[in-house]
Amino acid sequence: MKKILLTFVIFSAPVAAQAAGFALIEQSASGMGNAFAGGGAVAEDASTIFFNPAGMTYIPGTQIVGAIHLIKPTAEFNGSISSTGKLGGNGGDAGDLAFIPNFYYKVDLTDTVKFGLGVNAPFGLKTEYDSTWMGRFQAIKSEVKTININPAIAFKLSDQLSVGAGISAMWAKAELTSAVNTAGDPIAKIEGDDWGFGFNAGVIYQATADTRLGLAYRSKVQQNLQGTSQSSFTALNSLPNRTLNTNVTADLTLPETFSVNAFSSINDKFDLMADVTWTRWSRFKELNVIRANESSLSATTENWSNTMRYAVGANYHYSGDIKLRAGLAYDQEAIDDNFRTARIPGNDRKWASLGANVKLTANSSVDFGYAHLFINDASIDDNRIANGKGEGHLTGTYEGSVDILSAQYTHNF
Repeated sequence: MKKILLTFVIFSAPVAAQAAGFALIEQSASGMGNAFAGGGAVAEDASTIFFNPAGMTYIPGTQIVGAIHLIKPTAEFNGSISSTGKLGGNGGDAGDLAFIPNFYYKVDLTDTVKFGLGVNAPFGLKTEYDSTWMGRFQAIKSEVKTININPAIAFKLSDQLSVGAGISAMWAKAELTSAVNTAGDPIAKIEGDDWGFGFNAGVIYQATADTRLGLAYRSKVQQNLQGTSQSSFTALNSLPNRTLNTNVTADLTLPETFSVNAFSSINDKFDLMADVTWTRWSRFKELNVIRANESSLSATTENWSNTMRYAVGANYHYSGDIKLRAGLAYDQEAIDDNFRTARIPGNDRKWASLGANVKLTANSSVDFGYAHLFINDASIDDNRIANGKGEGHLTGTYEGSVDILSAQYTHNF
């Protein structure tokens, strides 16, 4: 387990969220080829531990799954800032190359009881601008990392009905940097981390021999991040309510999700799948960082909205050893145009995905998946003149897109 955690710390360092808010849906390469359509009903491999633990009852024997996702987002700003008294560029490409791993293990306890363990990163974010860009007093680097350890158990109650549930132990770390509008523009850095706990649960109903329906739920995870704020700018240290060098805390609620899924084998050549997923991002009302003396160091109004994600996908069984995949999805963004900030400048996105599964032996296979995400242009009008910190009024537009390449190895014992 220590080696698994170390792998996640190394590989999940640069993260860019590719679902609404800062959620990461990249939890398997097998699902990537279908734009993760029907993830809670497909039950194709042990990655179902994340999407719907009840799906373990459809996987015979013992299985391990390891996947890696290479993600390249782009986020380019074009606009202006007023009332800072400083110049700067547009910040370059705020996106960053990311490597996101997943690991899953599943074993039979009895003919009807299955156990599994998933290790993944359900949330993540990284945007980073040039340190001299015009909006540097509002944001330079914004990063959220998570590691989720998810043991789960599933029960086959009958030939038609399976249920499953799991526990999530999730570590989260956040880092925020920005410049201080004073001589030399020194950098202020806020960072903190915490462990939080939640659960996931699901049910799969085998409606016919060829069609199954799934319901899946992941609970919220409450984080109370604790860490420090540091800056080389010391002029405020004698003012307790404005000091930049102090211990800090910040509450962060990672939201719950609920999905309805369907999978159907049309004939021996084609499978169809679909799902609708709701995420309760409305919990994210404010990002408020509190000093040790309980005064506010930084408070940003977020006022995010709940989101919906819609996905459809299809498989084509080219031969007994090769299965081809395709998928489309529409992913609503949680961010309201009136509250968009430079730290998280996302917008609605459309997915187009392709993939393939290739059997290597009777007990092993590999999956490859590719997706391109078309992100709607996002406007920003973030006026921080009134806070008296010289952060200015940032206005303009973001253009962005994402390319994702995934690979997975699955082995049955």
